[in-house]
Amino acid sequence: MADPIRVLIVDDISETRDHLARLLGFESDIEIVGLADSGRHAIELAISLKPDIVLMDINMPDMDGIEATEELTASAPGASVVMMSVQGEADYLRRSMLAGAREFLVKPFSSDELTSSIRQIYAREREKLERFPVPVAAPVAAPAADDPGQVIAVFGPKGGVGRTTIAVNVAVAAASELGQRTALVDGCFQFGDVGVLLNLNPKNKSIADLAPDLEADLELESLDPFLTLHSSGVKVLLAPPSPEMAELITATGVRKVLEMLRRTNDLIIVDCSSSMSDTTLAILDQADVILTMLTLEITSIKNMRLFLEVTNQLGYEDSSIKLLLNRADSTLGIRVADVEHSIGRKVDHTIVSDGRSVVYALNRGVPFFISNREAQVSQDIMRLATSLTGDERKYAAEGARKATPAKKSLFAWR
Repeated sequence: MADPIRVLIVDDISETRDHLARLLGFESDIEIVGLADSGRHAIELAISLKPDIVLMDINMPDMDGIEATEELTASAPGASVVMMSVQGEADYLRRSMLAGAREFLVKPFSSDELTSSIRQIYAREREKLERFPVPVAAPVAAPAADDPGQVIAVFGPKGGVGRTTIAVNVAVAAASELGQRTALVDGCFQFGDVGVLLNLNPKNKSIADLAPDLEADLELESLDPFLTLHSSGVKVLLAPPSPEMAELITATGVRKVLEMLRRTNDLIIVDCSSSMSDTTLAILDQADVILTMLTLEITSIKNMRLFLEVTNQLGYEDSSIKLLLNRADSTLGIRVADVEHSIGRKVDHTIVSDGRSVVYALNRGVPFFISNREAQVSQDIMRLATSLTGDERKYAAEGARKATPAKKSLFAWR
C-alpha cells in the first residue's frame, strides 16, 4: 500500500483546524501529522514533521500565510502549500502564488474540493520528483580552462515569438537528456519570466544580488550561491524581482557573469530582452551562437530583416547567427520559402505549433519538455538542443534504436 499523504493544518482558529482534521480523517490515503495555530508554529512543525501538504490560512496574527509560505519554501522545500482564504480577490491569489503556494482555495469550500486539490498537488509533485530526482550536491570538476562553456543567446527582435519558452525548454533538454552542465540566465532584467516558467520562488537570489560585487570589481570564487537549482538539473540565474532594480545591471557586469559561468558550465543559455539595450548588446557580443527567433507574421519578418542588417553593421559572423522559426506549421498564409526570400537567408531550425501543450505546461510552471516529452514540439526542442551542443550523431543513433513503434497506452499523451 502506498504511503499516505502527510498533511499539516495551519489556522489560528481552533474550530477551523478541528473541522478540517475531521473532514480529512475520513480519507484513507491522507494522514494529519500536525496542527499549527500560527505561521511561526507552522514553520517549526514543517521542519520537524516534513509534511507533503500544508493547508495554510492566509490571515493569522503573528505571521500571515503569505510570509509563512515564503519561509516554508526555503526551510521545508518538500512541503507544498495550499492557501486558504475567505478573500478571493486576484491580488491575494497572485501574492500567494508568488510566495510559492501551489493552490488557492476560497472558503467555504467542499470536502471534495479540498481532497481533490490535495491529491492533485501531491501527484504532480511526486511525478516531478520521479522524473527528475533532486540532485545530490557533490563536487563537480570544472571544465578545463582551455575548454570554456558555450554561450547561446536566445534573441527575438520582436516580442511574443516564444523566446523565453524556447530558452527554458532547450536548457531543460540539454541538462536532463544530454548531460550538459547547463546554466540558464534570465537576461530580460526588467520583466523576466524564466522563474515563472520553472515555478521558482521569486524570493530566491537574482543577478541583482551580484551587482554590488561586480561593480566593486571583487573577484568572486563562484556564482553558485546566486544560482537556483531546478529539479531538471539546470542552474538558473534569475532576473531582478522588480523592474526598477534592472538599473543595477550594467554591460560590464553582464560580461563578468558570462565569463564566470563559462568556467563551470558546458552550456550557458541566455534569454535576452527584445530591445537592443547596452546589456543585450553585451550578451550578444559574448555569445558563441545567437539563436534569433521569428514567427510567420509580417511584423516579425520585418524586424528580423532589420536585425540582420544591424548584425552585419556590428561585424557579427554570419555563422554565429542561427535563425529559428517558431510555430513553423501555422497556417497563416505565409510560407517558409517566402520568409527565407524576404530576409535573404535560410531558416536553420523550426519548431512546430502546439498551443495546447505549451500553454498547459506554462500555467503549471512545468516545462513542456518535461510534462509532454513525446509531443512533436518536445522532439523539435530535443533536435535543437542536440544541434547546439553538437550531439546530433548521438541523438540520431538513439532515434534509430527507438524507431520500432511501441504499443501506445490507451491513456498516453496525444
